[in-house]
Amino acid sequence: MDEALRLGAAFLLSKDPAVADYPFGVGKKPNPLWFKLGYPTGYVSNVLENLEALAALGSGGDPRLQKAVELVLGKQDAHGRWKLEHTYNGKMWADVEQRGQPSKWVTLRVLRVLKVLGYTADRKAEG
Repeated sequence: MDEALRLGAAFLLSKDPAVADYPFGVGKKPNPLWFKLGYPTGYVSNVLENLEALAALGSGGDPRLQKAVELVLGKQDAHGRWKLEHTYNGKMWADVEQRGQPSKWVTLRVLRVLKVLGYTADRKAEG
């Protein structure tokens, strides 16, 4: 199991998550939803989910994640929140928040991953 986790992390780090030029089964570019932050997570992954997985595996300090972190930080609004950019509303029993509006769930997920990655509230990496 440890080897599978190591290989999975190595694969995710083999490409820049901010570009997402991973091998594709169909097409030549990533799904545009890769760059949209959403909740709940489902069958479409995104850059934040990638960061969450790598942080949980202990790879959060890898410098190859810097551009992905910058991409996520660039989506923060003036009030320190992140919008719900992708949702499965209309496909579930109940809708979760409103697309295009600040999201408690996306903001929580981002803040959790930033904490694991060693970022402070003022967006600086602690060294």
